Amino acid sequence: MTRSPDTTGNAVARLADRLSKLAGAPVALERPSDPAHGDYATNVALRTAPQHKRPPRELAADLAVQAAELDEIERAEVAGPGFLNLWVTTEWLAGALAEVGADYGAGTTETPQKIQVELISANPAGPLTVGSARNGAYGDSVARVLDYAGHEVEREYYFNDAGRQVDLFRASVESRRRGEELPEGGYQGDYIDELAKVDGDPVEHMLGEIRREVAAFRIPVDTWRHQGEIEKHVAEVLPELDTFEADGTIWARTSAYGDDKDRPLVRSSDGSYLYFAADVAYVRDKLERGFDRAIYVLGADHHGYVGRLKAAAAMLGYDPERIEVLIYQLVHIVECGQTKKISKRRGDVVFLHELVDKIGIDAARWYLVSRGHDQPIDIDVDLAAERTQKNPVYYVQYAHARIAGILRNAEAAAGGETPTELAAEERDLIKRLLEFPLVVAESAERRAPHAVPIYAIRLADDFHRFYHEHRVVGSETEAFRLTLARSTQNVIARALDLIGVEAPERM
Repeated sequence: MTRSPDTTGNAVARLADRLSKLAGAPVALERPSDPAHGDYATNVALRTAPQHKRPPRELAADLAVQAAELDEIERAEVAGPGFLNLWVTTEWLAGALAEVGADYGAGTTETPQKIQVELISANPAGPLTVGSARNGAYGDSVARVLDYAGHEVEREYYFNDAGRQVDLFRASVESRRRGEELPEGGYQGDYIDELAKVDGDPVEHMLGEIRREVAAFRIPVDTWRHQGEIEKHVAEVLPELDTFEADGTIWARTSAYGDDKDRPLVRSSDGSYLYFAADVAYVRDKLERGFDRAIYVLGADHHGYVGRLKAAAAMLGYDPERIEVLIYQLVHIVECGQTKKISKRRGDVVFLHELVDKIGIDAARWYLVSRGHDQPIDIDVDLAAERTQKNPVYYVQYAHARIAGILRNAEAAAGGETPTELAAEERDLIKRLLEFPLVVAESAERRAPHAVPIYAIRLADDFHRFYHEHRVVGSETEAFRLTLARSTQNVIARALDLIGVEAPERM
């Protein structure tokens, strides 16, 4: 992983830094669940009391006196066994709000890296399934937050266009063209019948279709790699490996490099390559291109790949920590209360274009990134297709569109003097906006873009609450509230963009 993110350009981080100097220890500021306990709180006195050999409440009381002297702090109080609760000034909140521009929260990484994200590595034996769509949506969102955090990111699609499954796919289409029964274990479904009507290699046809599907799903791909091309370099890679021969097979001694077992490379009988041979050549292909980190996004059936890919890197003389494997779990489509079973070869598969036809690109992108990659996703098609506030993506987009409407109707310019007092809803909305840099930084650091839609819902909640309680246009503090509204719009738009969802001006 990269080093801890740098959020010192953020007002909350700067305040935490000032308090850290007073406390003589790092201070992490958190928002209490109950605003009556302050705008921010810290447990630094509890954490450091043992080393100071003083009661935590006594230590917190001393820190409260010092904190109250800071310009940013209106008052400070000790609570419970030694927590320090802090109320910030209206001026500090207004100053922090002024920093919330179009690129708020960008460039948080301390050490920018050159990172490759392998978005999808499905074989081209049919259109993209919803499983591969999660692969792509999640991988692209990881790439987006990494890029926004300040890394140089390249997105890659790896076509598994060689091997038994691709041969079986071709044979299935050819059988249909000849009007014959499918080969044993062959691919089924309407799309096979449709491909049989098209001249030429069905694999080449699917490669073109997949490229169009990926672009339509808002996944920019910088480079396309083909397994067939990678396999041409296997022969020059094999001499670099630690190998042995047994049972008619040449094996890589990956168990000596951290893998749980050795991996087969080549059949001695005919010299044909096995899957791991191409994997090793592809590891070298990636790392020779100078990436500090190569991130693979792979499906739930690829858990064994973590150890073997790192072992391949080590065997080739690279730092295995340059390889990172993110495993995402399955996607279940629920329609009319029933979960659909998915098997591409049986023909009862749900393709990406079918999901998009039902719920649209925005909802599909949102739902495919809405959970952590290590958790399965259930997409309720009926809910996702709703244009109501029960649908979370619609709810967040509606907040953006509502703000756009406010700004269209406003005569005053944003800005203006800071009110002497802010309403509770205004304070809460500003504090939520100030969380965004840390959300982005941690999403990039943890490869966890699902934190972004979670944050976006909370921000929309805070905005809707503010708007319900307070007038913007025509209020005594119209200019200031327009600034607050525009800042909220900026952050919602950025949050949606980080997961590939559009921010509409009208709905």
